[in-house]
Amino acid sequence: MGKVLYYLVVICFAFISFACTEELVVKEKTEKIFTIDTTANLSKEQKEKVYRLDTLFLNLSKSNAFNGNILIAENGKIIYKKCIGVSNQKENKLLNDSSLFQLASVSKTITATLTLKLVAEKKLNLEDNVTKHLPDFPYSGIKIKHLLSHRSGLGNYIYFTGDFVSDKTAKLTNEEIYKLITSNKPPIYFEPDRQFNYNNTNYMLLALICERVAKSNFKTLCKEKIFNTCGMNNTFFADEINSNKNKTQGYTFSMREVEGDMFDHVWGDKGIYTTTYDLLLFEEAYFNNKIIDSSLIQLATTPMSSERKLGNYGYGWRMKEFNTDNKLIYHNGWWHGYRTALQRRLKDKTCIILLSNRLNSSVYQTWRIFKAIDADTSRKTEKEEE
Repeated sequence: MGKVLYYLVVICFAFISFACTEELVVKEKTEKIFTIDTTANLSKEQKEKVYRLDTLFLNLSKSNAFNGNILIAENGKIIYKKCIGVSNQKENKLLNDSSLFQLASVSKTITATLTLKLVAEKKLNLEDNVTKHLPDFPYSGIKIKHLLSHRSGLGNYIYFTGDFVSDKTAKLTNEEIYKLITSNKPPIYFEPDRQFNYNNTNYMLLALICERVAKSNFKTLCKEKIFNTCGMNNTFFADEINSNKNKTQGYTFSMREVEGDMFDHVWGDKGIYTTTYDLLLFEEAYFNNKIIDSSLIQLATTPMSSERKLGNYGYGWRMKEFNTDNKLIYHNGWWHGYRTALQRRLKDKTCIILLSNRLNSSVYQTWRIFKAIDADTSRKTEKEEE
């Protein structure tokens, strides 16, 4: 009876979510739809997890609580993936494995990785003052490590830029934001390294500093040093994406389209579009020391703000340590109708990727997914955090 119920649920969910046909992955840089094979060689235990995950996402779909793509892997092996809902409502397009989502702040993991790679190449030092690489930077005492860990004390450019820009239809760049900072010197929130304050300005500046020290633009650096290394052939920046038929539209919770704004072409803190599969390639390459070595990964995933309790931040990663054997490394994102999550549980190398083009709070509630994976029947809630 259990097996019959399982297959009925799977078939039902396939029709609801319009999940893609299982085939081999097409890895060429293309706009063709590719699909991911998740059916081969699953153990009995993994099939039971798939049943529980199907049940969870079927319920979320039925209650209109999720629109997006899901990918879950164990030790690099995909055990579960689904495409639920619409890519573009106006064009009557459904999501598929090729659908490209704005990563929002999950992009910070990539910026931090590039920064640490340049540290490994001796082009940067974590103790460098920002003024070493940006001589006209108007604040003293702020170091590379403070930008990475959100301990710089800087104001958030998204909040103060509007005071200095009259043309709200412009598409600003990192250089233009930086010029606004140097010419207007907006006030800082607090002195460097005094406390943690999550801030997009930190990572916008890191992207600019990477360009200066490597003498190349940020997009090229990401492609050469990260995307190519990982095999991320379906990853793009926001200014490359408009004509790509796999681009998704961002929506509010009530499915109203979210328009872009003048910050869409500022990189480092956001701006990257990718698929669930490409993001898994990044996660696997990262934690298997294929981009930076284990000592830098250890540093990046070490809490840098002692005043914080359960939730902390390293260099480009948030983290939660429920106990010494249960550490979660993750980053979430939220931008223009997109909510995203990239999470890795260290003890069993479980990776959860959720990319949504709708403002669903369920994206951040990954405790439910871990409960389904672990067959845990206890109740738990979790604070949402970008």
